Amino acid sequence: MSASQPPQTTDAAPTLLVKIFGKDRPGITAGLFDTLAAYSLDVIDIEQVVTRGRIVLCALVTSPAGGGAEGELRATVHSWADSLKLQAEIISGTGDNRPRGSGRSHVTVLGHPLSAESTAAIAARITSTGGNIDRIFRLAKYPVTAVEFAVSGTPTEPLRTALATEAAEIGVDVAVVSAGLHHRAQRLVVMDVDSTLIQDEVIELFAAHAGCEEQVAEVTARAMAGELDFEQSLHARVALLAGLDASVVEKVRAEVRLTPGARTLIRTLKRLGYQVGVVSGGFTQVTDGLKDQLGLDFASANTLEIVDGKLTGRVVGEIVDRAGKARLLRRFAAEAGVPLSQTVAIGDGANDLDMLNAAGLGVAFNAKPVVRRAAHTAVNVPFLDTVLYLLGITREEVEEVEAAEGPEAGPSL
Repeated sequence: MSASQPPQTTDAAPTLLVKIFGKDRPGITAGLFDTLAAYSLDVIDIEQVVTRGRIVLCALVTSPAGGGAEGELRATVHSWADSLKLQAEIISGTGDNRPRGSGRSHVTVLGHPLSAESTAAIAARITSTGGNIDRIFRLAKYPVTAVEFAVSGTPTEPLRTALATEAAEIGVDVAVVSAGLHHRAQRLVVMDVDSTLIQDEVIELFAAHAGCEEQVAEVTARAMAGELDFEQSLHARVALLAGLDASVVEKVRAEVRLTPGARTLIRTLKRLGYQVGVVSGGFTQVTDGLKDQLGLDFASANTLEIVDGKLTGRVVGEIVDRAGKARLLRRFAAEAGVPLSQTVAIGDGANDLDMLNAAGLGVAFNAKPVVRRAAHTAVNVPFLDTVLYLLGITREEVEEVEAAEGPEAGPSL
């Protein structure tokens, strides 16, 4: 039989489901299959889970040939299990597992903590959409609990819509992505800077040196909430910086604080072969430094005009606004050779919405309500590296990078 042909097990062929339960220890899996090997069986499926030191091992195998062979197999497996103080259950049936339904998705749920009530609500909403939960796997236990559901039987988009509504009601974060070969393929991740990659609004740091921080902060908040046109608000805020000495740039760069988990996010992605970029309605005077220090592949932002050592109160070049961020996402994807469907965008403000909607997965990070409602998914915990779990990356993989490169450095540049 060639590798492309399926096993010769028909729906009517007799099969046995062998289930083993008990305290885990090395050698259980090998021991079970060594016991089964005496009966010349074919293995159709295997599932094994270890939780708090207890193992559940399931093997679906073909039935042994011969009239009394099945009875002998049952006795032998039970005797082997008893010798190890394990429990065994053997169920007769026919054929393989039923085929998974069309429409397959990965549903990642983040809780801080993840309650039984929330898990029940998510599972019930999956069922109500016609979906079936095929497998559940824990991705991380800290700084949040992250679990992934493999779901089939319902299209990804309606499932995403239904779970987004449920998540908002019960206070957990849920991401839904289509399953398939591209789920763990090389991707491009592009994120906003202010209040996403960093904890600050850069223009407010500049404004503090100009003595107009409160005035600028009010305009910024209204722009990020979608109440003001971004470009108009940008020009109005930058005008207040006119006359500042250019030396303030280095002071602002020193004041910038990375969001907790930012370094871990970026270097884990880079280690796994992802490309990472930033787009910002802030200023290249800061983002250029971030690109160098964090090893980013792409960076684009507005540029403050400086003449004769002073800020003029104007910006020069192409404006990076709401539409500009989406345009840059597409440009970065083309340069990286990554299909738009395999891009991830992360942002918090209304000017990030076009970018979030254009990406294959748009993540609203501690975002304004208008952004949370419109994005594919939302993360509402203060750790940027939790986005890794939405991509199916486990805590163990993160820790491998941490062990190789050292723990995340301090929050400032």
